[in-house]
Amino acid sequence: MRIYGAESKEYNEQQLIYEKNHIVNEKKVRTILDKYGWPTKEMIGEQGNWTICNVIQHSDNEIRIKYLPMMRKAVKDKKLEPRFLVRAEDRIATERGDLQIYGGQMKYYPETKSFNVWPVLDPINVDKRRAEIGLGPIAEFLKNRFDFEWNLEEQIKRSEAFEMERQKNKE
Repeated sequence: MRIYGAESKEYNEQQLIYEKNHIVNEKKVRTILDKYGWPTKEMIGEQGNWTICNVIQHSDNEIRIKYLPMMRKAVKDKKLEPRFLVRAEDRIATERGDLQIYGGQMKYYPETKSFNVWPVLDPINVDKRRAEIGLGPIAEFLKNRFDFEWNLEEQIKRSEAFEMERQKNKE
């Protein structure tokens, strides 16, 4: 995508390969979780947890929602790092069309042909929420993960506009 663009033939071909592989991986992950529950870090290591979470993260929202209680318990039981749970919670919110809580989800906006942070609930206090679960500041995360500059004032405006539009659509 970085080389050819999000709307290119090359990107779309790779996306089809990814989707075929995902179907196989999701079936395996669901079988493991349904049969054994969340594995310990000693059983599968950090990479194993990352892999399971990535598969869930890229599944349908119903799958994420199904395994969210298991992920919350795994965090509580120290089997899973909070950063993995946060990704799932924010992705569930964005897929529902809600404001995200921790600010970890970027979305591609075709109208601007660019990525931006999906609107965040109360952006002023996002770092406080992140700290409460053991995560670093949003600006640091976005810079390191996406090379994206967090602009609080812009995000406040975007989140307010998003919420106003969402409320208008509910009426």
